[in-house]
Amino acid sequence: MKFEEYRIAPEIKRGLKELDFRRPTDIQYKAIPPVLRGEDVLAIAQTGTGKTAAFAIPIIHLINQQKTSGDSKKGIQCIVLVPTRELAIQITDVFSSLGKYTNVVTFTVYGGVDQDPQIKQLSKGVDILIATPGRMFDLVSQKHLKLNKVKVLVLDEADHMLDLGFIKDIYDLLKFIPKKHQTLFFSATINKKIKKLAYSLVNNPIRIQISPKNPVAKNIEHWVAFIEMDDKRFFLERTINENPNNKILVFVRTKVRAERVLKALERVDIVSQTIHSGKEQDDRLSVLNDFKSGENNILIATDVSSRGIDIPNVDIVINYDLPEQSENYVHRVGRTGRASKKGQAISFCSVNEKSILEEIEQYLDSKINKLDISKKDYFETMEFSNESHSDWKSLIQNSDDFEKRKKKKKKQKR
Repeated sequence: MKFEEYRIAPEIKRGLKELDFRRPTDIQYKAIPPVLRGEDVLAIAQTGTGKTAAFAIPIIHLINQQKTSGDSKKGIQCIVLVPTRELAIQITDVFSSLGKYTNVVTFTVYGGVDQDPQIKQLSKGVDILIATPGRMFDLVSQKHLKLNKVKVLVLDEADHMLDLGFIKDIYDLLKFIPKKHQTLFFSATINKKIKKLAYSLVNNPIRIQISPKNPVAKNIEHWVAFIEMDDKRFFLERTINENPNNKILVFVRTKVRAERVLKALERVDIVSQTIHSGKEQDDRLSVLNDFKSGENNILIATDVSSRGIDIPNVDIVINYDLPEQSENYVHRVGRTGRASKKGQAISFCSVNEKSILEEIEQYLDSKINKLDISKKDYFETMEFSNESHSDWKSLIQNSDDFEKRKKKKKKQKR
């Protein structure tokens, strides 16, 4: 079934055509009809499968239908609650693109930036609000934001929201919106805690689960390579140099690590940028835009960018550090191979990270393919680095000399 056959506004179909959305993905095919019927939906699907459009298309249609019939009342009709600013901006872009030719107004509010422009736009009238909890509640408490007309509540990346401790905010939000409303709950992973929260918020939901045995999308090839912690920078350098025209997203565990990797790449004349919670919001947006546009092809990120951020045409994801939470592996590698495109991911695993690798494989219920590196390739990667490696050479030489002296002493004793 093609989108042009759906009973949705022609203005939305025009937006879909411009985005080259011809046929719905599995999650879109299963979610759009019940959302259009006004039913609560609990949807679990892999990252990169088009979850945002699965709820954006029917919501825009319903609000547009009300507005064109003159039946719509002023006020926010839908609120989409998300865990991060970057995700809020991305979802707003999807809504705005799909609703480009409708008269539905979508807007986002998030912290880290001046609230005055946000207040100004809210006063003009908004139909769909994408928000992070902190800024949203600030504006509610200041009476700049009223949620008493909300008909649809969407919780996106709900599993991540729980990880970040937003559960109280979710329940608090229910105090400000009408008791009778439609709830859409979208998540990439599910566990007992998420399931309990979901069923406390929805009413006889339509449950949709698009989750094949392997939670990593089939169009992503992913491997693990065993590399010692201090040697990872040399292998990162080699991977970048061997893929000069590729867009590469590098994940590290902390913001301190991100800046150290940036400096290591600078030493070998590789230009890259970092994104993490230590940066101002404007800087984070600028870095993301540079990476999306291709002005910069190497981005070093913490897990702030592993959830829900849809960056077009990421060719390779590198887990410089393995994620401590197993499900984040799926979200990280899911930044490549989006929709129907192919992607590659490689993880650098040190001796100290082998227990983390075991947990990830247990979560995936499958082994990750091992990338065998011969001793010769390993040493050559270090040897041919552009970084000054005189210390490395002398270390090898000293080690060889030490072994020779040991053998000589053994012979003398005999």
